[in-house]
Amino acid sequence: MHLIPLPALADNYIWLMHDDDGNAAVVDPGDAMVVEKALAAQQLRLRAILLTHHHPDHIGGAAALRAQHGVPVYAPVDERIKETTKQVRDGDLVNLASPQASFKVIAIPGHTLSHVAFVGMGLLFCGDTLFSLGCGRLFEGTPAQMLASLDRLSMLPPETLVCAGHEYTEANGRFARTIEPDNPELRKRLQEVAELRAQRLPTLPVALARELATNPFLRLDTEAGDDWSKRRQVVGTDRVARFAALREAKNGFGG
Repeated sequence: MHLIPLPALADNYIWLMHDDDGNAAVVDPGDAMVVEKALAAQQLRLRAILLTHHHPDHIGGAAALRAQHGVPVYAPVDERIKETTKQVRDGDLVNLASPQASFKVIAIPGHTLSHVAFVGMGLLFCGDTLFSLGCGRLFEGTPAQMLASLDRLSMLPPETLVCAGHEYTEANGRFARTIEPDNPELRKRLQEVAELRAQRLPTLPVALARELATNPFLRLDTEAGDDWSKRRQVVGTDRVARFAALREAKNGFGG
């Protein structure tokens, strides 16, 4: 399986997968034209569409692609996603015949209430729940829901490649540095990110292991996370309160 992040809109990534026989699937196609151009350039045939949540920048191109290619659209149960042909729920398996692939569906509410991730082939398509060095805003869910979702994702195999929905890594890194300024793995990641973005290259996908070593929202229980909570006077050991404070601090920081 080959994986290509397609830049779209302001800072989205549409994830294009394809096999050696020219069969392709896309995740979160916010812009149909971007996908059509990539299919034509690579001489690929679209076979399936996977959607993680209802926001327009993730589903905006799905209707046109479905109409043009007649492919199934796998999406969470949400009446706001009109393009769905196959609804998926937590624990479901999405089995694609071509390109041959199987993905487990994981419910990860927080950013939205019906948000799901697709996990398989060593890949994690997590939409706007987990970003490199950050996590999504809580537009519909609660801090408890988002923290539980991040906890679920953090338990995946460390070699899993995180395929997030936006190129937010550089901005997220500036905030992460305020939480753990002395983290050597974070410094290394930030240098790498700076070099990639200077060349206008994606910072994704990234191994989950690296996120576990650098992402403050996955490091709530570390000494650094504890120290930050104490400085912010977040009292007690309530993880949800600590996460909520961290997310609110990121909101104020920007993004």
